[in-house]
Amino acid sequence: MQFILTGFTQESGYRVYGFEGTRQDKTKTAHTVRTDLALIGRYGIRVQDLPLLCRAMLDVTTEDEAQRAWTFGEVEMSLHEQESAAARLAAKKRFVRRPPQAVHREQ
Repeated sequence: MQFILTGFTQESGYRVYGFEGTRQDKTKTAHTVRTDLALIGRYGIRVQDLPLLCRAMLDVTTEDEAQRAWTFGEVEMSLHEQESAAARLAAKKRFVRRPPQAVHREQ
């Protein structure tokens, strides 16, 4: 199933993202993902990253065809933070700074 963001609404501290899911047979279904804006700062998530994180969650969790409303909650945010930290650590290990070589001058 492919998902397209259709917009969002603000509901007292929560942002609810709307997505339209299109199946292989071209049928479309509406899905929503609710996020708690008070938690995103705690887990280092920027507001502009939320639509992609919600869509990624839908890509993984839509095996249950009956469910149309989801919550990107504290558990998912914590998992995202752990994955991001691991990716940053791996990137640091790839690019280890080496001290500059000593230059010898002949006098």
